[in-house]
Amino acid sequence: MNGVVGAGIFSLPSAMARLTGDWAPLAFVLCAVAIGAVVLCAAEASGRVATSGGGYGYVDAAFGPVAAFVMGTFIWIAAVLACGGIAAALADGLAASLPWLADPVPRAGFIVLVIGGLCLLNIAGVSPAARVVTVLTVVKLLPLLLLIVVGGVVLLSEGRAPASPLPPAAFGQGVILALFAFSGMETPLSASGEIENPARTIPRALFLAMGLVTVLYIAIQLVTEGLLGDALASSATPLADAMSRVSPVLGLLLLLGASLSRFAWIGSDILGAPRVLFAFARDGMLPAWLGLAHPRTHAPHIAILFHGVLAVLLAISGTFEPLAILSGLSTAVIYILICAAAWRLHRLGVTSGEGAVRYRLLPLAALVGIAAMIAIIAFGAWREIAGLCIVTVASIAWALWRRRA
Repeated sequence: MNGVVGAGIFSLPSAMARLTGDWAPLAFVLCAVAIGAVVLCAAEASGRVATSGGGYGYVDAAFGPVAAFVMGTFIWIAAVLACGGIAAALADGLAASLPWLADPVPRAGFIVLVIGGLCLLNIAGVSPAARVVTVLTVVKLLPLLLLIVVGGVVLLSEGRAPASPLPPAAFGQGVILALFAFSGMETPLSASGEIENPARTIPRALFLAMGLVTVLYIAIQLVTEGLLGDALASSATPLADAMSRVSPVLGLLLLLGASLSRFAWIGSDILGAPRVLFAFARDGMLPAWLGLAHPRTHAPHIAILFHGVLAVLLAISGTFEPLAILSGLSTAVIYILICAAAWRLHRLGVTSGEGAVRYRLLPLAALVGIAAMIAIIAFGAWREIAGLCIVTVASIAWALWRRRA
């Protein structure tokens, strides 16, 4: 649950209302089914390939280093797009209470301060950065539970706010956005080979967590719709605005919780994603300067700064919704590769340890996962799909050239 429930949920209800109308719960259910198939594939693959790196390791073992480079490229692209989107949401959310922050120059300065400060914290070493992220992550779920409990009680006692029926304006885009919200569950499964009795533990944990996340997202959507009515689709801070209808103090508390959660997510992203670039440079797949380490802390400071600068530019020039959709499309490519790798490892019987498990339904799960991700990509705009194709072809060509060089 911690890997999935991120900062995006604090902005998601209003975007889902604009895109899917009253059909938002259906979009969440469809994504839950699709993600269920993907993480079942990741669960078996992680037991067969006993290496750190998650999906990157599965694809490398199944299809070789060129496909693994494509996988790593999309992992990093999804991460930097999400970082820019969450940073933009952080600035726009605080601007609801601090109007001066809505002006372009203060907004840009704030984004630079947040991302730049977290980059410097990571350059100072992985331990202090990890401690800050851990402390801030603890507070993430509390505002969400407060909204559901208090908002649910108010709705039961006072009824829903007046609202006109909302038709789905762009249901496919909403499904992509829901995929962005559901992504992340496969990450902790990279340690599946070290779990006791994985054949019993992993499926139970997997489907229990997925079920709880689905219920949580649908509950948040229904409560915010009930409290805000027609105002939900135009809200920059939907959870805080919904709680403000109950109590201004609770609304301020939700705004603070949302801001801390977004800040923690950005810190977590900067802690992990730049190290993908560092690993590529270390292996000769990217320029060597991206693989330089700080002489004192040994942090990959050049990769961290490169990632941070690009995230700043994305956040300043964009907003949460389009950046999250692009990140969701990149995630769909990642999940296609995970499903395909798991299917191949399953057929070949590849195993690198005693922790490997074999799920009889894996071929079906892989087929469902791949088909679902292709369908989600098809919901994207043609420019977005063309961008995915260009990145795929360019990364394959680059990997072949670097390996030959």
